[in-house]
Amino acid sequence: MRSFRRPAAGLGCLITLAAATGCSDQDGPARAAPSVTTAPGTPAPARSGTSYAPYVSAGEAAATDSAGSPTTYNLAFVISDGDDCVPRWDGSHAIKDAKVAARIAKLKEGGARVRVSFGGASGRELAANCDSAPELAAAYGKALDAAGTTLADFDIEGDELGDSASTALRSEAIAQLQKERPGLKVSFTLPVMPSGLSKASLALLASANSHAVQVSTVNLMTMNYGSKYDGDMGGYALTAAEAAHAQLRKTFKTSDATAWRGMALTSMIGVNDVKGETFTLADAAEVRAFAEEKGIAWVSMWSTARDRSCADGTGSTKAATHCSGVAQKPGAFGRVFAG
Repeated sequence: MRSFRRPAAGLGCLITLAAATGCSDQDGPARAAPSVTTAPGTPAPARSGTSYAPYVSAGEAAATDSAGSPTTYNLAFVISDGDDCVPRWDGSHAIKDAKVAARIAKLKEGGARVRVSFGGASGRELAANCDSAPELAAAYGKALDAAGTTLADFDIEGDELGDSASTALRSEAIAQLQKERPGLKVSFTLPVMPSGLSKASLALLASANSHAVQVSTVNLMTMNYGSKYDGDMGGYALTAAEAAHAQLRKTFKTSDATAWRGMALTSMIGVNDVKGETFTLADAAEVRAFAEEKGIAWVSMWSTARDRSCADGTGSTKAATHCSGVAQKPGAFGRVFAG
């Protein structure tokens, strides 16, 4: 998924085979519904079933952030600034930036949690720059501490997905970090096609498994498939999930139900980057119903800032950063995904 800097253009636990630990709600306590009064930071009663955990900008609030009362917010993105091993929010804000800290505190009000997402489509993921696993683990840890969370997401795509050196270094660093922080829950966000995960994505998961990384969730980016996929985006998402499910069962040697519970689905709402691909509110409802039926851990979207119509309130043929490109009410996708 792209950065907010640019204009648009083990499972269930999926745990490593070497470990066998209990599985808790991967997104933790749910945010309170509007009718429930909770003090800031007080966990609300947990929802059962599939959670809603959208991607949000770490530095810029959107009026639609809270639509659907998310249980967890995925903070996008922590990357390096140039060629160094220094974590920064979107590559531009210091990891202890006061504005970002205030934003995170606001998102947590009412009991929601935050998950730090490392990587994304723009900039360089820290594993491509850091020289050693201890250095990389320390960089990841600084971001997690700044956000006050035990949830880490690694959005790996583009050239870095096929970089075996950075993949191995990342796996080693995450394994070290989980030894230092036993409660750390890790998700990998990976591109997918209707035919399933690519060889590079499966190699990344195999690397994590070989380093004894406990993987809580594999989050599928059900979006931007290619020019020949210009039909039912909801249907493509379901087909991709079915194909990936079979792959995850094989990779982690786990049960049918556990493989579903170790999956998440993230859609790019409205107009996608690939011409002809438009994800509608009806598609969102289809994905939500499927996720509930299968027991999928969480559904997400890129992104809350896009969950509104563009300025003229009508459709568009080009993806934008701060609107969906389809006719909708503000926050409509969030409410549908929340169920």
